[in-house]
Amino acid sequence: MNRITNLFETKKAGILSVYFTAGYPQLNDTTTILRELEAKGVNMVEVGIPFSDPMADGPVIQESSTVALRNGMSIRLLFQQLKEIRQTVQIPIILMGYLNPIMQYGFEAFCQSCVEVGVDGMIIPDLPFDHDEGLTAACKKYGMENIPVASPSMDEARLSQMAHAGFPHIYASLRVGITGTTTVIDDETLQFISKVREGGSAVYGGFGISTGEQSKAIANSVEAVIAGSVFVRLIKKYDHDEKALSEAVEAKARELCGLR
Repeated sequence: MNRITNLFETKKAGILSVYFTAGYPQLNDTTTILRELEAKGVNMVEVGIPFSDPMADGPVIQESSTVALRNGMSIRLLFQQLKEIRQTVQIPIILMGYLNPIMQYGFEAFCQSCVEVGVDGMIIPDLPFDHDEGLTAACKKYGMENIPVASPSMDEARLSQMAHAGFPHIYASLRVGITGTTTVIDDETLQFISKVREGGSAVYGGFGISTGEQSKAIANSVEAVIAGSVFVRLIKKYDHDEKALSEAVEAKARELCGLR
C-alpha cells in the first residue's frame, strides 16, 4: 500500500506535512533534514525540487531554491541522495516541483525513479489537473499519488470538476498569491475547503500556515496541515546549530498539530 494512503487510513486527524527545499542550506542536507523531521513527529514530508522561477513561492522559499541550485542540486542528484532513504525514514515523502524540469525528465521516467528511491507522490502546482499530459496515468501505473492544487481563484464549476475528478488527495491553497505570507482563516476560507472536499478527497490545507492558531482554525476541515516557509526559516536560522534546530522543529510541530 502507498505510504500516503496508509497514513491517511491510520491517522484520521492532526496530520502535519512539512515542506523544505532539497539541497538547502547545504547540498547534502536533504536526507539529514528528512530524518530529523521524522524523529520530531512530523507525519509526512514534501521535498521541494529547486527551480529558477518558482512562481507560487514567496521570498523565503525562492531564496532557498536559489541557494540550492547554486549548491548544485538537480532532480537526478536528488534521486541519488534519496537512494538509501528507506533504510532510515519510513514516513511518506512527496516531491513538490514545477512542470518544466519534470517534463524534461519525462513523466513516466520520473515516476519510475520516484518509486525506485521510495517517493510516494508528487505535487506540481503549475500543471492543470485536467490536462496533465499523462502524469496521473503514470502515477497510477507506479502506485504513486498525483496531488493537484486547488486555488480560491478557481471558478466554482472548475473547482467542482476537480473535486469530483477522483483524486484521492487534493492540496487546497488557502489563498491566492505566494507562499510564506500571512494567511487569514475566515468563513470564506472554510467555504472554499468545503467545496474542495465535495467529491470525497482527503484535503491538505496549506499556503502561509505558520501558527497553531491557524492550524486549529482549519483542523476540523482538513485531514492534513501543510507548513513550509516557517520551517525553511528555522532551517536557515539554525543552520550551524543542530541541537537548536532540533528543538525549534519539535516546538513548532507541537504548536501546529500537537504532535508527540
